[in-house]
Amino acid sequence: MNTINDTLNIVRDPPKWRSFSKPFWDATREKKLIIQYDKEVGKYQFFPRPTSIYTGKKSNLEWHEVKGHGEVYSFTIARRARPPFQGHEPFFIAVVKLPENVNVMGNMVNCSLEQMKIGLKVKPYWAPLSNGTHLLMFEPE
Repeated sequence: MNTINDTLNIVRDPPKWRSFSKPFWDATREKKLIIQYDKEVGKYQFFPRPTSIYTGKKSNLEWHEVKGHGEVYSFTIARRARPPFQGHEPFFIAVVKLPENVNVMGNMVNCSLEQMKIGLKVKPYWAPLSNGTHLLMFEPE
């Protein structure tokens, strides 16, 4: 039987945030997912950026909290990896489509090879980081 490893026990350095991504990382301290919303065009964008991908304007962007539940849009099984993931293979990397029509990439945890499929309903899993923030991952609903 093929087994899939979780990446939960890998020590990760907290990301270096920039001024425009600080609200996102601050929200993860409370295990909240916030994404940018362009109020002029009524669309969300993810990952955090300094300007709207739709209008190029900074002033249009607002932060909105979302649930983070979605479905697997695509995935791969990493069978080779570089440090710090080396030695923890194989593991899932998934692209999750949120209802807000954005895709988020992250590790899939607590998921067996038999469970994983396109369209799998998932929910957020928040992995703690050393600075008090959390890394967004996903697990089956």
